[in-house]
Amino acid sequence: MTKTAEHTQRRDLHFTTLDEVREDIESIAAGSYVTVGKWSFAQILDHLGSSLNASIDGFPFKGSWFVRWIIAPFIKNSILTRQMKPGFALPKKFSSYLPSPDCTMEEALPKVLTAIKRFETETPVADHPFFGKMASEEWMCLHLRHAELHLSFVVPTATSGEQN
Repeated sequence: MTKTAEHTQRRDLHFTTLDEVREDIESIAAGSYVTVGKWSFAQILDHLGSSLNASIDGFPFKGSWFVRWIIAPFIKNSILTRQMKPGFALPKKFSSYLPSPDCTMEEALPKVLTAIKRFETETPVADHPFFGKMASEEWMCLHLRHAELHLSFVVPTATSGEQN
């Protein structure tokens, strides 16, 4: 079970490939860690896996016309190229897209690793719920920034012993 730390010290991450994301996930999963946010490591992995799969299969929701046509065009480049800021919460009507609080590492780790492999071998064709049609390179940038954000809340610990 993942323990949640009482402090808020996140990692500073920058990924350039999905291989780096996979290596980070596998390294942390093999050792001891704490999470410093509201989600467990399993929930983070489940969410990242769902995002990768949705870029191929489609998302279960679509943003409002106002967000898609007025706001998204102005923030898209920033989202794809700069570090995402924590604290963004999806509206409650999109809650079915969020990971279950009961998600386990036994479910989430294979899900995200399979999703990464799938993304590397299949073309993402789905519309983004806010940005609409995106090129494969844009999807890659988005997934890398998204992984940096969420995995920054998982901090490996220096102590050995039982995995948290």
